[in-house]
Amino acid sequence: MTDKYAVIGNPIGHTKSPYIHGSFAASTGQDIDYSAIEGSLDHFADDLHAFRSAGGRGMNVTAPFKLQAFALATERLERAQLAGATNALKFEGDRIVADNFDGLGLTNDIQRNLGFALKGARMLVLGAGGAVRGALLPFLEQQPAVLVLANRTQGKADDLARQFAAHGKVEGCAYGDLSGEEFDIVINGTSASLRGELPPLPVEALQGARLAYELAYGKGLTPFLRLAQNAGVPRLADGVGMLVEQAAEAFAWWRGVRPDTRAVIDRMTIPLV
Repeated sequence: MTDKYAVIGNPIGHTKSPYIHGSFAASTGQDIDYSAIEGSLDHFADDLHAFRSAGGRGMNVTAPFKLQAFALATERLERAQLAGATNALKFEGDRIVADNFDGLGLTNDIQRNLGFALKGARMLVLGAGGAVRGALLPFLEQQPAVLVLANRTQGKADDLARQFAAHGKVEGCAYGDLSGEEFDIVINGTSASLRGELPPLPVEALQGARLAYELAYGKGLTPFLRLAQNAGVPRLADGVGMLVEQAAEAFAWWRGVRPDTRAVIDRMTIPLV
C-alpha cells in the first residue's frame, strides 16, 4: 500500500520537495506518494487534519506554517522545542510528532559534503531569525570553539545566545563589533540575499575564513558570496545541500532508511557564478 506524504506551504509552487523525496523513494525502493499542498493562510489546521484523515503519514512544513505546525503538535522533540518551530511532522495514531531537521541538514552538508569540521572551529552566523534558531543546537553539539551570532538588532542575538548558552560557547553581537575578528566559517542566515541585498558585514570578518555558506539556494553568486569571494574565501556554498540533507533526515525518520544524497545534490546544484 502506497503511503502518503506531503509538503505544505504558501506559496508552494517553487518547492523541490516532491522531486527530492521522489528521488529518495526510487533509490531506496520505498512505496510512497509525495505531493505539494498550498495551505490556507487562514485555515492551516484544517488542511493538516484533512491530509492526516485521508491517510497521510507525515508532512514537511515550510513558510509560513512552521510555528503553527509546532503549536498543533502533540509531541515535540528537542530540536523542535529549542527552535520553537517544526519543519517535519509524523502522524502516528492520535499523535502528531514534531521535529526540526533544518539545522541537522545544514550541519551534515557542511561536514559530510563540504568536508569542514565544526569541532574547534570559530563560527560566525549572521541573523537571529527562525533559520538560525533551528541550526544552533546541531551546531553546538559539534563543539565549535565559539559560535558568534551577529544581528542588526544586537538584543535579539544576545537573547538567542542566552537561550542556547547551556549547549556550548555562543555569543551575540552587533555587526559593528566584528571588525578585527577572524572566523573559520561564516554563514549567512539572514533573508538579505532573497532581496539581492548584503548584510552590513565588515569585510574583515571574512578574511581568513575557509568557508562562506549562504542559506539561500539557487541564487548563484549572491551579494554575500560575492563579498566572500572578493575577500579571498576559498570555498563558497549555497543552501542546496542543506535542503537535500534535511529532506533526507525527514525521509529516514518516516521510512527507517536514509537515502544517499550526493546524486540529488549534484543534479540540483547551480554553479555559483
